[in-house]
Amino acid sequence: MTGKFMTIDNIPVELTGEEKNLLEVIRRTGIELPTFCYYSELSVYGACRMCMVEDDRGNIHAACSTPPKAGMTIYTNTSRLRKYRRNILELLLANHCRDCTTCEKSSDCKLQQLAQRFHITGVRFPNAQTKPDPDCSSPCISIDHSKCILCGDCVRMCNEVQHVGAIDFAYRGAKMVVSPAFGRPMAESGCVGCGQCAAVCPTGAIVIKKDTERLWEDLADSNTRVIAQIAPAVRTGVSKTFNEKYGDLAMGKLVAALRRMGFDEVFDTSTSADLTVLEESSEFLERLETGGKLPLYTSCCPAWIRFAETRHPEILENISTCRSPMEMFGSVIKEYFGNCGKRVVSVAIMPCTAKKFEAMRDEFRDKNGTPYVDYVITSQEIIQMIRQSGIRFDELEPEAVSMPFGMSSGAGLIFGASGGVTEAVLRRLSDDKSAGAIRSIANSGVRDIAGLKECSITHNGEEIKIAIVSGLENTDKLIHRIEEGEVSYHMVEVMACPGGCVSGAGQPFAKSGERRQRSESLYRNDRMCLIRRSEENPLMEELYSGILKDRTHELLHVDYVK
Repeated sequence: MTGKFMTIDNIPVELTGEEKNLLEVIRRTGIELPTFCYYSELSVYGACRMCMVEDDRGNIHAACSTPPKAGMTIYTNTSRLRKYRRNILELLLANHCRDCTTCEKSSDCKLQQLAQRFHITGVRFPNAQTKPDPDCSSPCISIDHSKCILCGDCVRMCNEVQHVGAIDFAYRGAKMVVSPAFGRPMAESGCVGCGQCAAVCPTGAIVIKKDTERLWEDLADSNTRVIAQIAPAVRTGVSKTFNEKYGDLAMGKLVAALRRMGFDEVFDTSTSADLTVLEESSEFLERLETGGKLPLYTSCCPAWIRFAETRHPEILENISTCRSPMEMFGSVIKEYFGNCGKRVVSVAIMPCTAKKFEAMRDEFRDKNGTPYVDYVITSQEIIQMIRQSGIRFDELEPEAVSMPFGMSSGAGLIFGASGGVTEAVLRRLSDDKSAGAIRSIANSGVRDIAGLKECSITHNGEEIKIAIVSGLENTDKLIHRIEEGEVSYHMVEVMACPGGCVSGAGQPFAKSGERRQRSESLYRNDRMCLIRRSEENPLMEELYSGILKDRTHELLHVDYVK
């Protein structure tokens, strides 16, 4: 044999030179080593010790932090390692709340799954965990220290990927906990509500705040008209859970499921995304022509808005005054159905936890103090509601969304992927309106899951330079580079979650490879749309001449600079 080889469980494995650690080599051979604290996007922490392997000399190594070398002989499943892993699991369970049947993460908890895998039927040690005392102060997430295994995933996500630093380890030894600074409630910390800490938490220590019980009561109220809007990215999350082909039919089946549960009207947030494209592109051109504040930062992502308010207030005037598509639709729904004779409840089904905070903001309430969006339900919550209803999702016949807001464009649909907002705006601004121009824009660098992308377009003879960034650490770095004069752009699209809304914390968890699949499913659906540009949607003209006439700024814009 030529090349560099190592031996894993008596099987020769060739090294490509690209593997960062033994864990990657071992998993490439089809062996699933257990881990709690390892994510390829995060730094190596090596705390859980579940991935230990044994070499031919009897030494044990943490596979996540040991680089592979040619000639190594590694064993992954010796009796010594099995006993070692069982002991670790027993010790974790001894310091863990074991009310698994009532835990939010039950059946999706990695600790529970590994306890079953290693056949832990009893724990020899007394349970040292105190009674649960969850922190439910945040509208987005809740924290229960009695379920925390101190794997550090949430801390590294918050600090390394999101650059928020709202939580960290506090105290030492047996008293160590994950907490905001000075033990303050989460609502009083620098948390932006992105929920990515909950997305990577392997147990139920950090979970999404649930609002489904109150919603069930409204659905059962005959004097209440419950109206839903579904964000584009949601269909990709629902697809994973119910084994549909990435959103191709999941949206139609989701509409059918909601109607069975009692929703009176169901709309697609892609419709209001078309409004966002029209308003944001108009605002951008006005700033460009009048010498207004540039670059123009997009305003669709509430976690990014909160990050800007707390970390970069100096750029608030650069942020678009456009409301997010969710809030635009919320105001349109309340305005249109306000005189129907019933109490109108507006429900937004979103891939995002930060939307829960956005819906509560004072800026998004009418003159009477009533919110334009009454509930934000995440993809995970709506999946739970479908299961509670006993609906067999795979047997549903797809249904169309409701009228009169039943039309949307492919441009609005791709908002769920990082770069989608930019691509939709470019379709509007492009001097070339041919079908070939849409393909050219798609190939200009806007479609990728990279944390930072750049593209440009010519408008009225002038080159427009745009940056697309996802993940708040990437955003933070880009803002500093712009302020220091290293780079210059006319527009910057920001999404807090890596890869965009398809990777929102309200979705079933997706690793980088699945993020790409989810984005591609939105692009595939976009290609099947009869309308590809927002300005070609005939509903837009009806809205501007009807509900929005003389009230466009009141219902579609917001001022974050106050």
